[in-house]
Formats: sequence, C-alpha cells, structure tokens
Amino acid sequence: MQATSYTYDPETRTGSVLLDDGTPVEFDAAAFDAGGLLLLRPGQRVRIEGEGRGSGLRITLVTLQTF
Repeated sequence: MQATSYTYDPETRTGSVLLDDGTPVEFDAAAFDAGGLLLLRPGQRVRIEGEGRGSGLRITLVTLQTF
C-alpha cells in the first residue's frame, strides 16, 4: 500500500502517514525500523505494510516508495 509521509519525530522514530484517501495513520518505532530508513521527511511517498483494516489498521513497515 502507498501513502505520503505526514509527520516524523527523529528522536522517537515515530510518526504518521496519510493514506491516499486522506486518512492519517500513525506508525511506531518498530515499523520505522523494519523499513531500514534513517530519516523521513513530510511529503515523501512511502510504501507501508500493515495489519487490520480501517480504523484498526496498524502499520508494521514503512519504507520509501521506489518505482
């Protein structure tokens, strides 16, 4: 699934993304670390993986979107 980086705190390695429908979804440090990223800037396109659906979606991986 694709999304856009919305917020990121480098101290806690947590943040949020906006799904393509505009829904914000938070991610934790474990999801950020799983993607192997060092930094994330607002507005970057990312690829996410998660568990659950709708309001129960929990992001398990955040990485940069590559084409």
